[in-house]
Amino acid sequence: MYPIGFALSQLTLTNQIASAPLPFNTLGGLTMKASQRITTLLGGGSDGWGVFNRARQMIADGIPVTELTIGEHDIRTAAPILQDMHRAAMEGHTGYAAVPGTAHLRDIIAERVQTRTGVPTTRANVMVTPGGQSALFSAHNAVCDPDDTALYLDPYYATYPGTLRSVSATPLCIQTRAEDAFQPRAADIAAQAKGATSLLINSPNNPTGVVYSRATLEGIAQVCIDNDIWLISDEVYDTQIWEGEHISPRALPGMIDRTLVVGSMSKSHAMTGSRCGWIVGPEDVIEHLINLATHTTYGVPGFIQDAAAFAITQGEALEEEIAAPFRRRRAIAKNVLAKQNTVALVPAQGAMYLMLDIRSTGLSGEDFANALLDAHHIAVMPGESFGQAAAGHVRVAMTIADSAFEQALKTLCQFADTLTQTETT
Repeated sequence: MYPIGFALSQLTLTNQIASAPLPFNTLGGLTMKASQRITTLLGGGSDGWGVFNRARQMIADGIPVTELTIGEHDIRTAAPILQDMHRAAMEGHTGYAAVPGTAHLRDIIAERVQTRTGVPTTRANVMVTPGGQSALFSAHNAVCDPDDTALYLDPYYATYPGTLRSVSATPLCIQTRAEDAFQPRAADIAAQAKGATSLLINSPNNPTGVVYSRATLEGIAQVCIDNDIWLISDEVYDTQIWEGEHISPRALPGMIDRTLVVGSMSKSHAMTGSRCGWIVGPEDVIEHLINLATHTTYGVPGFIQDAAAFAITQGEALEEEIAAPFRRRRAIAKNVLAKQNTVALVPAQGAMYLMLDIRSTGLSGEDFANALLDAHHIAVMPGESFGQAAAGHVRVAMTIADSAFEQALKTLCQFADTLTQTETT
């Protein structure tokens, strides 16, 4: 016999379980729920990768596809960098590396940043991260508390809003405008800035290929100062400048103590898979970020850091070699697009992408991209994958061999012209 109290408590528990809206699996047991933070990363919408996934499935099914989707170099990491990585590994730099990054690499990054921007920078201002994406996550962790408003600009790289949600911030998108060539207006940012904690920008910009002008960046800086906002500046494409100049907002008056800069080896040195990036910012923030890294990533493998240090010390000649194919293909694209009137090119000032305006076809970017994939097995990214400001556009990655790139772009333009003629008849 069990005590009466036990029986009553069991009965009460049984009734509570029967009446409560608890989830059960098919075997009759309780289903554990994942956190709201992780289940709401996409904000209830698409992740933007639908066309890309369709193209990859076609390839898996044996159907050839010309991929102009992701920012992956068609060349691989240079042999000397890999040889130095191998040397470092064979010499034993395979154990736990210093969590903030090796002193050697942090010094080299600091010197690179100071040389390029003129802003005094030491290793105390630098933390090495497992790639630029980790740096974006860490930077927002550094400045945003739960439910803080975190601003970002549309069009945006596809992971931005999810990154903000991952730190329990409240994302607030500010649209740029096609008629401004997607240069942000300071007044539009200022209209949303009251009470916000941070603003995330990206120049040279993915997906548009636009390089923010000095006037644009000075306007952004003033909004941040006036509203006491942290600026997080994603500068991973800083070596891919075709027109104008790259200006780091950390170098603008009043911005050194309120700016966190994200950098990466991925684009500048074709080291996408090596996952080596960094954050540059005020010393006290970097100290806290080191604590965060100690409790999350625990640093970047030492042999990869050694290879990154070697790569940076090869100087601008290597960076220009890595960037050269995109500069060349941009010229090819401008020549192709100049010979037709259906597809318009957003000013391609930097980065490895072209943003093409296909609104004359009457299709959305998503419908156009899907139709192009079906008709010609050419995969591009819809503008809508990067927000709503670029609706009616598609992003083209300049990441295949010159001749194939030229032919794919000609086919895209011919396809758009066919759709436009159909639209007008």
